[in-house]
Amino acid sequence: MSIGYTYRIARLNKEADSKKLGVKLGKVCITEGISVVDLADKFNVSRQTIYNWFIGECEPKENKQESIKAYLQSFS
Repeated sequence: MSIGYTYRIARLNKEADSKKLGVKLGKVCITEGISVVDLADKFNVSRQTIYNWFIGECEPKENKQESIKAYLQSFS
């Protein structure tokens, strides 16, 4: 049986440390159905970087954090 990629990312995001900025971004984007491609373009990073943020594997670099925080505030 194969697990769909979206399901896998959603599961890993749910299991990740919700204090991390990238994981917070992932929770919002998964809930809102926001495209990883759109996010990668918006933050000028690769799609793989977005997935790594979502699952808590790495955190956004300091120069990206303020724009991510501002983006997240638009959903509050």
